[in-house]
Amino acid sequence: MRGVRNLITKGGKKRKALPSPGSRAAIAGGALLSASLVALHVVALPSSSSAAPHLVAKPAASRPPSSAAVAAPSPPASKTPVPDAANAPQEASPVIQALRKEMKRSLEKMRNAGAAPVYFLSYRVMENDAIEITAKYGALQDVQKPERSRFAQIELRVGSPQLDNSHNINEDTGGNFFVESVRLPIENDEEAIRSALWRGTDKAFKAAQKRYALVRSKRDLRAKETDQSNDFSMERKETYIKPIPEYVDHTEEFRQEAKRLSSIFNEYPFMRESSVKMTYGRETHYLVNSEGTEIQDSLRSYLVQIYGDTVVDDGMELWLFERIEAFGSERLPSEKELEKTIRTLANRLKALRAAPIAEPYAGPAILRGRAAGVFFHEILGHRLEGHRQKEENEGRTFKDKVGKQIMPRFISVIDDPSIEKINGKELSGFYNFDDEGVRARPVVLVDKGVLKCFLMSRSPIAGFSKSNGHGRCDYNHNPVARQGNLTVNADKKHQVSEDALRRMLIEETKRQKKSYGLIFEDLEGGSTLTHIGEPQLFNLYPLLVKKVYTDGRPDEWVRGADIVGTPLASLELIMAASDKPASFNGVCGAESGWVPVSATSPSLLVKSIEVQRKQKSDEKPPFLPAPIFDKPKASSSKAGASISGKPKPSSRAGASVSPDGGSHGKK
Repeated sequence: MRGVRNLITKGGKKRKALPSPGSRAAIAGGALLSASLVALHVVALPSSSSAAPHLVAKPAASRPPSSAAVAAPSPPASKTPVPDAANAPQEASPVIQALRKEMKRSLEKMRNAGAAPVYFLSYRVMENDAIEITAKYGALQDVQKPERSRFAQIELRVGSPQLDNSHNINEDTGGNFFVESVRLPIENDEEAIRSALWRGTDKAFKAAQKRYALVRSKRDLRAKETDQSNDFSMERKETYIKPIPEYVDHTEEFRQEAKRLSSIFNEYPFMRESSVKMTYGRETHYLVNSEGTEIQDSLRSYLVQIYGDTVVDDGMELWLFERIEAFGSERLPSEKELEKTIRTLANRLKALRAAPIAEPYAGPAILRGRAAGVFFHEILGHRLEGHRQKEENEGRTFKDKVGKQIMPRFISVIDDPSIEKINGKELSGFYNFDDEGVRARPVVLVDKGVLKCFLMSRSPIAGFSKSNGHGRCDYNHNPVARQGNLTVNADKKHQVSEDALRRMLIEETKRQKKSYGLIFEDLEGGSTLTHIGEPQLFNLYPLLVKKVYTDGRPDEWVRGADIVGTPLASLELIMAASDKPASFNGVCGAESGWVPVSATSPSLLVKSIEVQRKQKSDEKPPFLPAPIFDKPKASSSKAGASISGKPKPSSRAGASVSPDGGSHGKK
């Protein structure tokens, strides 16, 4: 869907995307991939892709800054330094060696073989080793044993950086115009890998020649484009060869833990569906290009996804989802802590079942940290992606606002994929190099309310001729500018405590002569429209919403609310921020596929947020109780399977598996 830019969601639920003319694919919420979802990770995502941005919570360097140092204070962050090329280890894997040799041969034979010269060639490989264990009702439902997948993208450009086969010709409705995707052998057989690259490179070369001829003919017949920037930026050579970490098989350990955890849901009669999914993966990215860049980077990721849903008597389906990701098994919560998370989720669902349906509303509200992060991802982040300022079919909301104030002066916004953690929480949007071989770096997008720049891939736009390390894609799409780790910072002088922010909400609600304000505790994700000719709207999908009354009555949960709004107006309505940032991890779907992202923000008080009723079905709750509740408890070995006493010790260490691919089954 070209108009909807993104849905950021947390669970495996599907949500209907905002309507968009000429949509190409539905947007589905999904689990996040430990960065596969691109930026590293390993949770299976929906296979369908969308050109419209859509954010979902994933159930799924020495770097030159692009602008001045961040002026606003930011939460404590951890970075993994990327060594300079001169200091990088030089021992390349068999995959890099195969890419290197076939690159050399292809350039020598094909550079001037067609009507248009080949001026750039890149091979990037995405390799994923993963296991996934799913349990329901205390029993295993699905066990995906250690498997490996390996895909290559061949990016071949003909013409020149000024005009090449990637040039947009307006009627384009999606497609890969300069990238050919092929599946590679999972074993490190050099000749086999090179043979697959040879076939893909041949296809890419022929397609590039045809496409370039079409670009030239169409350009001659059309009015001059608003942005006359080059089609591609040449970047500096990078060399980074990171050793591939050992793959550890956690299958048996995850099997037992998932079963024990999933049995806890058996204690709650109102639950309809529930599951615990445990995933471990190692994602390795390789890149070799004609500029001389060689990158081999690898990351291990652990993911626990907890899901539960219920149906209320009026037919409304309610669901909650928790995802916990870590880059090391020792960083995962203990089994006892995971049990607490499950019980909290179940008790919240129970409370929501008794809650009234939300009414249409426009008034003051607080967006808690994670919800505020999604808010900024949708209303600002997508609209600052560089290619959206250049393409004629985009709304270009902020194209001419660089140097102008677009939000309160106490707010600054940075996107820094090089940050691995904030306040101890690992970020899904972390990476060392983007998918075009450019180093990740901090980019100050908004400084004290003033727009400074855009997120850039290697597609230049007016005023910004170079990439700042945000060219991203999945294995089957062209890279474009995408968000990584978006961070919202409030000037310390304007930060208040969470309690003070609540008092300010009540005061503003009284000033507006309303009986209650709203607090959005958590969201499943959101989506936004950026295409020209469509309303420039965003939608956010709350999971936990409460009313805060001005007369002192206790707070009250409500259900069935969606947030809707327009970006420019919404940014101007931010009144205050708390001193407690929180991070949302998810996966984002747009033109270049699904990529892992993070959004971090303090809680925000907004002068006015509009709420509309959520669509609901007419499905009734299950007619019969679950079998476990239809017989005496004593006869069930699963009911009440609490593990809060002494959970079985877990070292989260398994059998080592060689990274050479020999022990992995073919997908």
